[in-house]
Amino acid sequence: METIEFKLRGEFVELCDLLKLTGLADSGGRGKAMVGEGLVKVDGVVESRKTAKIRAGRTIACGDTNIVVVAETA
Repeated sequence: METIEFKLRGEFVELCDLLKLTGLADSGGRGKAMVGEGLVKVDGVVESRKTAKIRAGRTIACGDTNIVVVAETA
């Protein structure tokens, strides 16, 4: 299983945008579709909100990839 560390700038990132920014989705629209299809878990629970606010400390699972969201340090 691949793990991606995503450095968060700001307070949060929307889930569909996170999938796009990490390369798991080729567009925000595809990211929304992936969430709608039930392919994405946030902290082990299937997430159905396409624009869920993802903050530092959360782990997102999609297929064989985990995304660990960490706060960007100055």
